[in-house]
Amino acid sequence: MATPDKVAAVEEIANRFRESNAVVITEYRGLSVPQLAELRRTLSGAATYRVAKNTLTALAAKEAGVEGLNDLFVGPTAIAFVTGDPVEAAKGLKDFAKKNDSLVIKGGVLEGNVLTAEEINKLADLESREVLLAKAAGAMKATLFGAAYLFQAPLAQAARAVDALRAKQEDAA
Repeated sequence: MATPDKVAAVEEIANRFRESNAVVITEYRGLSVPQLAELRRTLSGAATYRVAKNTLTALAAKEAGVEGLNDLFVGPTAIAFVTGDPVEAAKGLKDFAKKNDSLVIKGGVLEGNVLTAEEINKLADLESREVLLAKAAGAMKATLFGAAYLFQAPLAQAARAVDALRAKQEDAA
């Protein structure tokens, strides 16, 4: 029988699933409370990290319309609900997992698509949004400079041809 506390917890987790850009499910077995606090500080801009009961989380995921995660709700589970940049959150989790072997990334969801742990690690290897935008702007700028040069080239060639013709006529005179 469902208690009011459990119903409220399921509703809260379901709302977090709905409001999040991405969700990363981890196993935190072996992490101390200070290490969890450090992880939460690391993720503070991009995500909220919450320890949750597997049965309640599975019910909340189903209620929120997120499918395919039930296999990940085994053992001590904690969830990073990403509200900011998913790449930044994935990088934070991957970096923390490198320092602390006890944190295991199990998988997650990004824009309704279920991700494996390998896919989340690939996401963490991407450059940040700002860097990608800067690269795109640089490529566009280079293209514009190329176009400007292309448009100027015929005019410069015509000017050189007229100058050569003038010099030839002066030599002939």
